[in-house]
Amino acid sequence: MDDDGKNAASSRTERVRVPGDVLVHLRAARDHLDRHFTEATDLATAASIAGLSKFHFHRLFKATYGVTPAEYLSRRRIERAQDLLRATNLTVTEVCFAVGYSSLGSFSARFKELVGDTPSAVQRRHMATGAPKVPGCFVFMRGLARQRTTGSDADERASTRADSASEEKPPG
Repeated sequence: MDDDGKNAASSRTERVRVPGDVLVHLRAARDHLDRHFTEATDLATAASIAGLSKFHFHRLFKATYGVTPAEYLSRRRIERAQDLLRATNLTVTEVCFAVGYSSLGSFSARFKELVGDTPSAVQRRHMATGAPKVPGCFVFMRGLARQRTTGSDADERASTRADSASEEKPPG
């Protein structure tokens, strides 16, 4: 395709206006991607959260946020990886798996594409500053690296906490 064809295609994408009631559902799907970025989330799952077909969801998501759902998820994972590389003493491989990648090669290539530097170079640069690092065992123990809770698990824990709190309070 020549430059005119690419411009025509991108202008078609830009002209899509997303109705306000659909934006709420797109935000819900984006929030789901944010909360569950470590999990393998496919387009059909995100689209079902928005209540749209996967093709319509993909088109509206890109028109609204400027990136596809897969690009958004990938960027979110790389942002989190940067945080972990800066603040913890986890290895690059541990960070790779903690943010939801299953391949170190794919993670490193995408990281370099988005950040402009390799994960190990970013880690070395931040280690040189001498800032204290959070031990990796603490990161995994506290669940800071991977959030695997599902909605039902979180609801169950919340109700358990509420039950134990009501038991501790004397009737008044």
